[in-house]
Amino acid sequence: MSTISIHATPAFTRPAPQLRLTRRGRLVVFVAAMLAVLAIAIAFGASSMATNEAGVPQETEMIMVGQGETLWDISSDLATDGDVRAMMHTIEELNALDSSMLLVGQELYVPAID
Repeated sequence: MSTISIHATPAFTRPAPQLRLTRRGRLVVFVAAMLAVLAIAIAFGASSMATNEAGVPQETEMIMVGQGETLWDISSDLATDGDVRAMMHTIEELNALDSSMLLVGQELYVPAID
């Protein structure tokens, strides 16, 4: 005796429908994404605060860079605690320097040493 099995399969299968956006739909998605970015920026921007109180200004003095002087040389002369790198960083911040390159005759503001 033989066995016959019948499977219930459709004669044809439909492809899965694809998501298609119109121009208006793309615009809505774009605007929604921009609003989400703006909301995140406002949320994280609120964590930085300014105060109404003035900060304590650091006493500085102006020096002029001489021939052959480097930022390391100037910083090592000024670093009383021996931390030359910290003094270099302080001088770079006071003068808004992008690098440690100095020019002869350049005026630098350095922390005043008492």
